This record gives sequence, structure tokens and C-alpha cells, in this order.
Amino acid sequence: MGRDSLTERELDIMSVLWRNGSGTVSEVREDLADEPGYTTVLKILQILEEKGAIRHETEGRAYRYYPLVAPEEEGGRALTKILDKIFHGSAELMLARLVSDAEISPDQIERMRLLLEDAASRAEEEDR
Repeated sequence: MGRDSLTERELDIMSVLWRNGSGTVSEVREDLADEPGYTTVLKILQILEEKGAIRHETEGRAYRYYPLVAPEEEGGRALTKILDKIFHGSAELMLARLVSDAEISPDQIERMRLLLEDAASRAEEEDR
């Protein structure tokens, strides 16, 4: 999907839609921590629809909004942006930052180790 990345506020609203599966303006507004104004939420939902991130269906007198992009897709786009702009393309520096302050369980470490081994195998295949 060739669109602009989402702003922090747009991600807040997308998070509500991802968590709940859908929502009206009022439902989304109530689920946000700071309960912004109704028209603010409506405008952001309209922008998200223009960006192709959500769609709506008429439900009585209201619109019900549904996400069109998966959180993993948007997360990948956001991580790529962070990798490029903050870590200057260094996945190693980014990974070091991610794990340096986090409390990571042995199970999580094992899953990460397997992911890194898989990435190493793919890199070796590409070198051949």
C-alpha cells in the first residue's frame, strides 16, 4: 500500500479499531485515554479512510469503521521508518536498543534466537 505513514494520533485510533474489530466515532472516542472531541475523532477517521487504512459502512444514523490494514503491516512500515531515520539502517543497533532496557523471558529469548538463526540462514543463501 503506497501511502503516507500514520501519525501518532492516527495510530491511537487504529489501535482501537484493531483491538475492537470496528467502531463508530463515539465508540472510538470513548476507548481513547483522553477522549478527544467528537469532531476531532471524526476528522481523523475521515483522513484514515482517505489514506486507505479503513473503510466504513452505514449503521443506522452512524458510520461503523473497519480497519483495512493489519497491525503487523503498519508496524512493519513504522519499524522501517525508525530503522532508516533513527538507526541509519542498522538493524543491529536497533535490536540492541530494543533488548537493552526490556525484561525478556527465556522463552522470548529463545524465539528471538530462532528468528536470528533464520535470518542468518537466509543471508548465507543470498551470498551463495
